[in-house]
Amino acid sequence: MTHRIVSSVVSCVALALVAACASAPPPKFYTLSRTSMPGAPPSTLSVMVGPVSIPAIVDQPQIVVSTSPNQVTIDEFNRWASPLAGNISRVVAENLADLLATPRVSLFQQSLNADADYRVAIEVQTFESAPGEAATMSAAWVVRRTRDGKTETGRTAVREATADKSYDTLAAAHSRALSQLSQDIAGAIRTLSRAP
Repeated sequence: MTHRIVSSVVSCVALALVAACASAPPPKFYTLSRTSMPGAPPSTLSVMVGPVSIPAIVDQPQIVVSTSPNQVTIDEFNRWASPLAGNISRVVAENLADLLATPRVSLFQQSLNADADYRVAIEVQTFESAPGEAATMSAAWVVRRTRDGKTETGRTAVREATADKSYDTLAAAHSRALSQLSQDIAGAIRTLSRAP
């Protein structure tokens, strides 16, 4: 008798779990995107982007939402389509290819071009997502000229407002923030290219 009751309870719990899983909405996936920018005259510069580091708190598939200065929530149903650090690297590389008008921009992880003219290292220090408010990012970066080791360093801090609470709008705001970061880095590369 007891065995029958336990079996019935286990069956009911299993059915409840299956029903709960079936009723949960499927997750949505988002990616960052390049921003079209006016190009410069074509160049032969070569640039390697990376490594790029990001805060541990956002280094996960789920989008981490800032709910107050001291609280975040992890959104299980809205996720990045690929690892965030790699997503940021790709977008910065694509933006730099446009800004510097060169196809010779590669990623650190994939690069066989150890002789790139310039290497870019980025440390993203904040990457905050607040749907309906803003996407906020700050990053320290270093551009190094390979032939002599001369460097330019900088810090980019951007707050991009979002027009609504959608995650698509939030991802677009983060993409605009990366556009500003890319412009700052491209400016440093141009400065180094003119320096003796």
